[in-house]
Amino acid sequence: MRPIILKGQERAITDLKYNRDSDLIFTTSKDSKFCVWFTDNGERLGIFSGHRSAVWAVDVQADSQSCISGSADFAAKLWSVENGKEIFSFAHKAPVRTVEFGVGDRQFLSMADGVFGEAPSVFVWDVNGGGNRPAIQIALQSESKDKINFASATFGPLNKTIVASTEDGIIRVYDVRNTAAPVKTITDHTKNVNQVSMNPEKTLFITASRDATAKLYDAYDFECLKTYNFERPLNTASISPLREEVLLGGGADAVGITTTKAGANQFRCKFFHLIFEEEIGSISGHFGPVNILSYSTDGKGFATGGEDGYVRLHHFDKSYFNRRN
Repeated sequence: MRPIILKGQERAITDLKYNRDSDLIFTTSKDSKFCVWFTDNGERLGIFSGHRSAVWAVDVQADSQSCISGSADFAAKLWSVENGKEIFSFAHKAPVRTVEFGVGDRQFLSMADGVFGEAPSVFVWDVNGGGNRPAIQIALQSESKDKINFASATFGPLNKTIVASTEDGIIRVYDVRNTAAPVKTITDHTKNVNQVSMNPEKTLFITASRDATAKLYDAYDFECLKTYNFERPLNTASISPLREEVLLGGGADAVGITTTKAGANQFRCKFFHLIFEEEIGSISGHFGPVNILSYSTDGKGFATGGEDGYVRLHHFDKSYFNRRN
C-alpha cells in the first residue's frame, strides 16, 4: 500500500475532507489557501484563494457543487467547487476553527474561539438565507476558572443535536431547539478532546483526546461503548464506513518531543478493531504529529495530514478486502 504524497501547502495541514463519491479530497493548512485534489492519482484540481490567514477547516456538500471553509481571518466562506470562486462570506468576530454542513446541506455549523471579549461559540447558519446573522448561537458556559475554548463540534443525527468538545476534556451535547444549556455532559476524558467524529450514518461518534485515548459513543443515548488506548496524545480519529475498525493518529507536539523519547514509531497511525478494541495494524510516514485523518467515504482508502505539511493518500490493496474482520 504505497501512498500518494500531496504537497501543495507550505505549512502544517489542519483539515481534510473527502467528497461523497470519494473522487475528490479537500485539504487545508495554516496557509491562506486550500486545495482540492483527484484521489485516484493525486493531481491537484485547483486552489481556493480568498482568505487572509490560516484556513482551519473545510467541508463539501453532498453533490460536490459547493464547499465551505473556516479561517483565522474571522470568516467562513462558501465556494463554488466548479470554478473556485467565492459565493459568500459569513463574518465572525473570532477565528473560525470548524465548519460542517448538516444533513441536507441547507445549514452549516461553525465554531469560533473566545477572543477579544467574545465568548467561545458554535453557530448554525442557513446556507441560502444570507449571512448577516446566524440562526443559532451556542455560547460556552463553563465553571472553570481557566479560559477554555471549544475544540471540536459536529451535528448529531438529523441535525437535531450538536456534539461539542472543549479544551477541558468535557463533551457537551446541545439540543438545537433549546441551546441554553447542554442536555448531556460527558466527562470521561481527562484532557483536551481535539476531535469528535461521526460515522457516515451518524449512529456512532468517536473522540480523540490528549489523554491518549479514543472513545466510541452511541450518538443517541451517548453511552460509552468502547475505549482505545493509543499510548500517545491523540489529535484525530475516524470510523471506517466499510469494516469494523477505527483509525487513530496524533503524537507529541514539538515541545513534548524534546522531553520524551522519539523514534520511528512516534507518529504512526494505528488501526483498532471496532468491537474488540485491539490494535490490528499501523502505518508510518509522517515526520511530525498527525493533525487530521479520515477514511474515504467509500471506505476503500484513507488520508492523513501532518504537521510536516504533507497529505498522504492511501488506497487499500485487494488483500485488505479479502481478509475477515
